[in-house]
Amino acid sequence: MNKDQIKGRVDEAKGKVKEAAGVLLDDNALKVEGNVQKNIGKVQAGFGDLKKDLKDSL
Repeated sequence: MNKDQIKGRVDEAKGKVKEAAGVLLDDNALKVEGNVQKNIGKVQAGFGDLKKDLKDSL
């Protein structure tokens, strides 16, 4: 695993927690913030996966 994969998955997990907290607390701003952070984490993890695949293919 590279640092992009790790950081992306950590951010994705943090976003899921924030999103769930926003739902429980009925806080739309926290819910949206968590959703954004979760999606950014997914993109970063995907970028890390792509980098790893490219490195492995060379």
